[in-house]
Parts: sequence; C-alpha cells; structure tokens
Amino acid sequence: MTAIDESAFVYENAYVLKAYSSEGELIMLSWLGFLMVALFMYLIMSKRLSALVALIVVPVIFALIGGFGADIGDMMLTGIKQIAPTGIMLLFAILYFGIMMDAGLFEPLIAKILKIVKGDPLKVIVGTAILSSLVALDGDGTTTYMITVSAMLPLYQRLGIKPMILAVVPMLALGVMNMAPWGGPTARAMSVLNLDASQLFTPVIPAMIGGLAWVIFVACMLGKRERKRLGVIDLSQDHTVDLAAGEMAAAGDSLKRPRLIWFNLILTVVLMVCLIMSFLPLPILFMLAFAVALLVNYPKMEEQKERISAHAGNALATVSMVFAAGIFTGILTETKMIDAMSNTIVSLIPDALGSHMPVLVALTSMPFTYFMSNDAYYFGVVPILANAAAAYGVDPVEIGRASILGQPLHVLSPLFAAQYLLIGMVGVDYGETQRFILKWAFGTSIVMIVIAILTGVISL
Repeated sequence: MTAIDESAFVYENAYVLKAYSSEGELIMLSWLGFLMVALFMYLIMSKRLSALVALIVVPVIFALIGGFGADIGDMMLTGIKQIAPTGIMLLFAILYFGIMMDAGLFEPLIAKILKIVKGDPLKVIVGTAILSSLVALDGDGTTTYMITVSAMLPLYQRLGIKPMILAVVPMLALGVMNMAPWGGPTARAMSVLNLDASQLFTPVIPAMIGGLAWVIFVACMLGKRERKRLGVIDLSQDHTVDLAAGEMAAAGDSLKRPRLIWFNLILTVVLMVCLIMSFLPLPILFMLAFAVALLVNYPKMEEQKERISAHAGNALATVSMVFAAGIFTGILTETKMIDAMSNTIVSLIPDALGSHMPVLVALTSMPFTYFMSNDAYYFGVVPILANAAAAYGVDPVEIGRASILGQPLHVLSPLFAAQYLLIGMVGVDYGETQRFILKWAFGTSIVMIVIAILTGVISL
C-alpha cells in the first residue's frame, strides 16, 4: 500500500468511526431521554417524590449520567430563562384573580349558576365542561383554568363535589379547544407545512365536535357518580349561597367590594380582550391589571399586604413548579435528548406501514406531544414525518391534521405550565391527577381520530 493509499485508508476509516460514534451517541441520548421520562412519571405517579422535586432531581441525574456535568448549570439556566415569562405571568395572574375573588366579582355568576343547577352535582359538572369549552376559545390554558376555577370552585366546595373533577374536566375541554387555528399547535403546523386554516383546520372541525361530545359524556359519567354519592342538595333555603362558601366566604364581608363590581368586570373583560389581541406581552398585562385592581379595591397599604399574603402560598406552589419544569425542559432540550428521541421513534416506523402514515402520526402524536414541547414537535418532528409520508404518496396536509389530534395528551404534559396553575388552584396532587385523567384524555384523542378517519380527514 502506498503512502497516499494508506492515508486515504486511515481517513476513510476515521470518518466511518466518527459516523458510528455519532450514531452510538444518538442511541445513548435517546435511551437516556426515554428512561428519564419513564422514571419521572413512575416517581410522581407512585408518590415516591413530589412533582417539584422530581422535575429538578431526575433530569440532573440523567444529565450527569450522560456526561454533561460541565454544562449542566448553563442548561438548567437556559430552561429557566425560557420559561421565566410564563412563571411571571402565572404569579401575577394568580394574584389578580385572587383579588377578584376577594372583591366578590364572581359571586353574582355563582349565585345564578346555583339557581340553575339547583344543587345537582351532575348539572354542575356538565356546566363546568361547557364553561371551560367556551372560555378555552381564546386558546390560552392559563386564562381558561383561572376563569373556570374561579367561578366553579366555590360551587364544588359548597356541594361537596370532589375537587379532582374540577381539575380533570377543564383539562379535557382545553385539550380539544387548543386545536383552534389561533392556538399554538395548529398555528405551528400550518406555518411549518405552508398551509392555511381552510386546508388544515376546517376539515378537522367535525372531529373537534366529537371530542367535545366525549368531554360532555365524561362529565355526565362523573356527574352521575357524584349525584349518587351526594344526592341533589336543596339550596332553596340556604342563605349562605350568596357567599359562595369556600375561600370566598372565608374572605369575609369586609373584603367584598359590591360598589366596584362593574369596574372589576370591565377591567377583567379588557384584560381578556388584550390577552386575545396580544396588545402587550402576557406577563406585562397581568402585572398592570393586578396593580390597578389592588390599588382600586384595597387602597390602604395594610390591606394590600394582607391580600398579597393571602394568595402567596398558592402563587409560590404554582410558580415553583413552573421554574422546576424549566429545568426539566432545559436539560431535555440542551442535551439533545429530545432530538434523539424523536429520531428514534421516526426510525421505528416500518416501510410496510408507510401508506398508513396519517393514522400512525395521529396515534404517535399522543406520546410525542406529551413528552415534547409543541415547538420541538411541530418544528422538529412534523416536517420529518411529512417528508417521509410524501415518499409514500401521502399529502402533507393529512400529516398536519393528524399531528394536532394528540393535543388532549399535550395539556397533561409536565412541560405544559398552565396545568400547575390549575392543580394549585384546585388543591389536588399532580400524580393523582395524572392517574385519574390519562384514560379520559386518551379516549378524547381516540374519538377524534376515529371521526377524522370516518370523515376522510385523514386516510386509513
């Protein structure tokens, strides 16, 4: 072998070894990612660790195992920085709606609902599903949960309905309504595939209607169980109804501001409109609204301190979870584990099933959107799936439609910050909520997938 041939041989084999090393690293990262998520879910669902501790400790351990110790601090800080605006928004949103509850803004609505439901748990739970579906039209999970829980929690407390149901029903409703074109998932899918709403979203509307029907069905099932357990409570002679019991009643008459109810209502409506129109960044809107609400309703310094202290516990529990989720997200993303996991799953799709890609994408969108952020899935994985499907003659628009049908599982993801607000406001355990809701959320996606197939939105 000549010197030139020998050099070429060494270079060629070095390249092969490098490629092999990269492939091996990809596999290692993929397995680390899957094991990390699996261990996290096991620990919180078995109550071995709290969600707050698990979100911090588990990713750190796996980052160290993967050899990322030198960069782990920067990775964690990157995740925290990315989620910081959400944390700030949730902090001031909790304080704002806490002030509105103290001032009695929601009491007339609650009194009206009580007259309609007449102490029937079934009607209350179905009403929760309808209310959360309507509020979720704005596509924002935070405002959906805040408004729904603020309005309905006193009713649940008054009637003795299990608070877990108030956590589950709005999450199911949001999982369907989050597919609206102005919501994050559909907008991302349209942008990455160069589609408009008439192509991607409009054909999916029948599937969404089916999903909402499923949510109402689940609400009816849960409502019948609660009616059997509690019975229909006679509230006709109950003069405490106007106080709406629970936290609102505990606040006392001295905190109510009946003369300011129209001001508070207009302020809240203006806030919601500005949120939908993105007039200012969400954290800024809630900070301004909170400052105005606190100043007008409780102008004395001592009152302001008391109101902030009264809601500080709920705010701290929620925001701490959000920042812990930022660490989880930062390590999962910055170590490239999330990229390796997506590549592994895509590579597992057999060629024989290529013509069935729309159904496969619809089914795999459930775990994908559960374990990944919407940005990572729609900007990273969906284009790969669309290109792979095109090789089998499948229109990319079907892949786009199929990719949004797993959203009922995404709103349960530990990466979905708004759920920590919901769980904190209702006062239920994260792991128990996951165990309770998973089967119902899975059912929502399956119902929508079946309807999408039957209506020809995606091909079988």
